[in-house]
Amino acid sequence: MTNIAELLKGAAQSFPDEVVTQAHVRHLDLPSNGGRFALITLDNGFDHSKPTTFGPQSLANLDVAIDQVEAEAKAGEIVAVGLTGKPFIFAVGADLKGVEVLKDRADALAIGQAGHAVFRRLGDLGVPSFAYYNGAAMGGGVEVGLHCTYRTVSRATPAFSLPEVFLGLVPGWGGCVLLPNLIGPERAISVVIENSLNQNKQLKGPQVHELGIADALFEGADFLEQSLHWTSAVLRGELQVQRPEPDRGAAWDEAVRRGRESADAKVHGAAPAAYRALDIIAAAKDGDLGAGFAAEDEALADLIMGGELRSGIYAFNLVQKRAKRPAGAPDKSLARPVTKVGVVGAGLMASQLALLFARRLEVPVVLTDIDQERVDKGVGYVHEEIDKLLLKGRVNQDKANRLKALVTGSLDKAASFGDADFVIEAVFEEMGVKQKVFAEVEAVVPEHAILATNTSSLSVTEMASQLRHPERVVGFHFFNPVAVLPLLEIVRGEQTDDASLATAFGVAKKLKKTAVLVKDAPAFVVNRVLTRFLGEVLRSIDEGTPVDVADRALAPLGLPMSPIVLLELVGPAVAHHVAGTLNGAYPDRFGISENLGRIVAAGKRNLYVYDSGTPELDPEVAELFETGDTVLTEEQVRDRALDAIAQEIRLMLDEGVVAEAQDVDLCLITGAGWPFHLGGITPYLDREGVSERATGKRFLEPGVASVPA
Repeated sequence: MTNIAELLKGAAQSFPDEVVTQAHVRHLDLPSNGGRFALITLDNGFDHSKPTTFGPQSLANLDVAIDQVEAEAKAGEIVAVGLTGKPFIFAVGADLKGVEVLKDRADALAIGQAGHAVFRRLGDLGVPSFAYYNGAAMGGGVEVGLHCTYRTVSRATPAFSLPEVFLGLVPGWGGCVLLPNLIGPERAISVVIENSLNQNKQLKGPQVHELGIADALFEGADFLEQSLHWTSAVLRGELQVQRPEPDRGAAWDEAVRRGRESADAKVHGAAPAAYRALDIIAAAKDGDLGAGFAAEDEALADLIMGGELRSGIYAFNLVQKRAKRPAGAPDKSLARPVTKVGVVGAGLMASQLALLFARRLEVPVVLTDIDQERVDKGVGYVHEEIDKLLLKGRVNQDKANRLKALVTGSLDKAASFGDADFVIEAVFEEMGVKQKVFAEVEAVVPEHAILATNTSSLSVTEMASQLRHPERVVGFHFFNPVAVLPLLEIVRGEQTDDASLATAFGVAKKLKKTAVLVKDAPAFVVNRVLTRFLGEVLRSIDEGTPVDVADRALAPLGLPMSPIVLLELVGPAVAHHVAGTLNGAYPDRFGISENLGRIVAAGKRNLYVYDSGTPELDPEVAELFETGDTVLTEEQVRDRALDAIAQEIRLMLDEGVVAEAQDVDLCLITGAGWPFHLGGITPYLDREGVSERATGKRFLEPGVASVPA
């Protein structure tokens, strides 16, 4: 028996609300005379709304179950032990609600040591152990299975990952040590580092098997039955499990080196978790499990007590909890059904919207534009994208045919939109054009139809001001690429009524978007913050700071891309247009870069050339620049940009653009790729002292998303 109670005594006091996982032991006779078998099932007694987790008491329960089966194995009463989960869920790791409130490093260290002490017993039972990944498995749920002798996985498993680095931790219960020794360092780094830093990318069941994490793959319908047949065959010697031995020479070191390059590309050295994980993987080359587990314990304790974990959990809670209960959204019972959608415009953005509406709502979608060529091109784009989904196996032939049939085009708004419940415009970003479009649409749609605008910066209220029913106009601002970025800013105009707004939120939910209610204000949230930020960087360049210096200024934050690369992604013309809109509203804070204007006038889309592999300022762009002689350091540019962001967010909150600072954070995370490891823009500004320096006060209460007291 382990001293699990002693290890967890202090930590358990910090987990008063733990959702306790039970470890039920039952016995059965394996098929084909395979012998008597003990099966441990992890179950917290809830449906899918509360996935199985490991807190102190849950670990203790598993430890007791292992005591029982270990004694049975020693007595010769069983030939093997299996571990599985409740329907559709294996286990999703540590109970983060408790981890984030730990304040003593000794308790944090005990969590790591206790997990190792319990899990590694599964590999030391004296009889083989089998993990049956029957559903979602993450973090410690994956790791407990790695300690077993063999593993099977269900083809229906929807999510399998080691997400710790994404949250600011390392896989601390064996993942950094066991996984590279099982499947090799290159594949392990893909799972531990690359997938985590790629917005917590999840593996499916077949991928788990292909990587070599699981020894066998079975269909979900009879997964456990097939796993038990396979287990019996292995125990009877009919099946031999072959696993290639990892190359422990230079290839291991090269894999770690490439892993560091991958981490650098994502977080630029700003987040320690990825590098701690890589250090442990590098040391795991010698196969010393005890030393590796001890290193995981120390890293886990350090990171639990650091700010990165709090930041990661804060961000995680925003996208998992707050996003599902949008602040200020009307009662959903007011929402009207949407059985047909109209899209005005057939350009790239409009076509992306048409595809999304067809896939998620599965209702007819009609595109219109000013000529047949544009309409045909838009519909053709949607059909081509559906064909790509078919080739990737994302839809079957029948589904592809049905989706294509849903998306059509027409030049006749009256005929196309006469029975539409929801019409969204995605035309040129100019007020007069949009007002004209809405007037045409209002004349032909039913009385109940919602009129939505995908404007990125213009006033929804002004856009609706000339209509007979301005109360049904709502802002529906997507972010490009539509299929990738989750955020949808839902903008309430001054006369937008609750029914229209509720319908917009209902549609957003069906589209699987993160909807945030935004007041009608210039550029709303994301574009307003990013424009202020980019404006300060461009101003420093206009004044005389070299482009490369200004562009490196924000590197210590570990942002997904530098300011100039972001400008290229947005497009100089779009950035210049939004800056003009905000300059008209707030001329004291939003300037218009004359150099950017020259770039747009010259038709340049990129400031950099990449001929040498390293970005360099395009000589043609350099010739357009006219600058002053004020040269700032990287730190000065960074301070100027962060101060400006803090000021703008404070003003947005004072104006009531969103309900709380958390909504600004949610918008930046889901709409602009603000890194999880920073936790959100406002807690970062608080931790760095920028909020108080720039605005005189913090955005959040002390202790939120920060280092524990």
